[in-house]
Amino acid sequence: MKPRPALFVVFLIAVLHAVYGGSVQAQRFGRDVTLNGGKSLLYIGTYAGNVQIFDEATEKQVGEIKLQTGIPRSLILSFDRKKFYVLDSTLEKVETVDIASRKTLDTFTLSAGPTRTRIRSMQVDPLDRFMILLSRGATKKSDRWEIGEVALQLYDLKQKKITRDIPWPGGEARENVNIRFSPDGKLLYFFGDDILIIETENFTEVDTWQMSRPLEQGLGRVSFGAVDDINDEPGFFTGLFTMQDPVQNRRIMGIGRVNLVGKSVDFHPIGPSEGVGFAMAPDRTRAYGLLQQIGRYEFWAFDLKTKKLLNRMEFAGRPRMALRVSSNGRLLYVFQAGATIDVYDAATYQYLRTIEMTADQTTNLFVLPRGNP
Repeated sequence: MKPRPALFVVFLIAVLHAVYGGSVQAQRFGRDVTLNGGKSLLYIGTYAGNVQIFDEATEKQVGEIKLQTGIPRSLILSFDRKKFYVLDSTLEKVETVDIASRKTLDTFTLSAGPTRTRIRSMQVDPLDRFMILLSRGATKKSDRWEIGEVALQLYDLKQKKITRDIPWPGGEARENVNIRFSPDGKLLYFFGDDILIIETENFTEVDTWQMSRPLEQGLGRVSFGAVDDINDEPGFFTGLFTMQDPVQNRRIMGIGRVNLVGKSVDFHPIGPSEGVGFAMAPDRTRAYGLLQQIGRYEFWAFDLKTKKLLNRMEFAGRPRMALRVSSNGRLLYVFQAGATIDVYDAATYQYLRTIEMTADQTTNLFVLPRGNP
């Protein structure tokens, strides 16, 4: 009797699985099921009104932080990495949650009566004393909404109220602000054409860092681009900055590192500017980028020691992507705009698998160690 082909294939697969421990099956589907990102936890806000928590080793959901203020718009990690400050989707409510206990510590809103005040951005003092809020109110009248001026305000986290308006540098109000604190919370850096340095006792200007000037004669000024400071040292941030080439009249992209306290920028050009995203590995020796164009998606890899582009490779991306590196630097997490997180091998850019969520994402992805950092 002739052997049945189907039974023979099943027998062969069973033998190979026993001999090679399943590696043949993993290669058949282009996946390495044993490669994991580390032993940390993944945190990401969703439309379900919570922050979902995933075990990085198993890639399974292990809990959630249920929010009292509803759908989160953004998460800000405290300097000690023990709390999230959550801005809700209406931009009216702020919630403070303890990461370890997964409990809400406080909530507040600036809206009252007929006035709706929306918080457009916020920065938290490294010592958790106060927040700097950029807000604008709208008051409902009988026949119209009366729109107020954009305000820069200090919200005291202990007194739980606005304690002062912060004067605009140069007396010029702005629709958007980019501000950062020094690690000790004593200085506030107000980014613009130049960087204004303001002390946080009386909020008076004490210095100006003239970033509008070129680093060297004959060069254009350096502009900040995509940065990732979640894994950086306090007082530093690294990213892909751009510089205008005055000779060829083109934008040059390079790896930049800013020392806020030392008022210095280390910039190394690597090629023409292409609008690449940036995510730094926890060990600060490697970084990865995402190029997103219609019909063209690429991974980029950078060596932060030599300040060079290592390689780039096209892959089958998806619309509206963001990138995060795993805690051990071996995986790349591609997320945003959906209820899935795609997992790639950081060494080969090979697609491995997808982490399934129970709701669409609304915030950035955070990779944090278990327990107290």
